[in-house]
Amino acid sequence: MLVPKRAKYRKQFRGSMGRIDTRGTNVDFGEFGLKALVSGWVTSRQIEAARRAMTHYTKRGGRIWIRIFPDKPITKKPAETRMGGGKGDVSEYVAVVKAGRILFEMGAVAQDIAAEAMRLASHKLPIKTRFVVRS
Repeated sequence: MLVPKRAKYRKQFRGSMGRIDTRGTNVDFGEFGLKALVSGWVTSRQIEAARRAMTHYTKRGGRIWIRIFPDKPITKKPAETRMGGGKGDVSEYVAVVKAGRILFEMGAVAQDIAAEAMRLASHKLPIKTRFVVRS
């Protein structure tokens, strides 16, 4: 799973999502991409599950690029704990994805294979996505 090697600060605020992304919105590396249609958090486990689904379907053929990285720590307090006592421990890392962002790219495969692989990957993600072709 993807986690940062080091972080300047251990815990972060939740922040606000919403806006449409202006960077990382074009297919730059491969010929096909999976684009986010809504904003949300994608965990490192979900990214890995989507990557494995694509790799398995293509029988390890072609190239896959992961265009997002989970660098935001999410904290959780233990179950049945009373309020107070400070912020909880880091439980997982998420990538903040805004609408319009390219999540995955694929190259060196046929379009129908790439489309099906991306469809399988999209079922592993918590946000709506669309298959796009490099223009």
